[in-house]
Amino acid sequence: MTPEPGDPRAARTRAKLRRALFDECAERPLADVTIATLVRRAGVGRATFYVHYGDLEALAVDACADVVRDAVDALHAWRGTPDPASPPPALLDFLAELAPHAGLYRALLRPGGGGPLGLVLHEDLRARSFHERSLAGAPEPELIASAVAATFAGVLADWLHGLVEGDSDRIAHQIWRLLVTLHRTPLG
Repeated sequence: MTPEPGDPRAARTRAKLRRALFDECAERPLADVTIATLVRRAGVGRATFYVHYGDLEALAVDACADVVRDAVDALHAWRGTPDPASPPPALLDFLAELAPHAGLYRALLRPGGGGPLGLVLHEDLRARSFHERSLAGAPEPELIASAVAATFAGVLADWLHGLVEGDSDRIAHQIWRLLVTLHRTPLG
């Protein structure tokens, strides 16, 4: 039994479960969170959990999906010719706001950009980059879209795991310069 798409009761239940997950992960690592404690905190039954999610990882990826959308939007929050020295404010804000749930993101985004959240991030960012490059008539949209997605997901994951040092502002500037360089690199 799966809930109807757009069913407001299902949306409220999923929101309760996502909120409970974030609250639990603020207190302990995702690996220590159990479905029993999560459903108790959300005030729903265990069977209700399984109507909406196959397992805890599926809930965690769904809960963090907004982060993926925010990241994609942040990277595309500019128009005209991008200035490599000035990342979009949305990118600066996005990276600064990751801290409260960094542990959860680290659990789902492996070093190098893999993991379940990394796959969603790569797929969404690649699709958006490809679409925008294609609309602009830019060369090699497939190649650059893949490079942009891999670069952003990899650097973000490595930064969250402490493999790349710097505060969120510094990382935003570095990522932005890398991505602008990728877009400007002549191919041929």
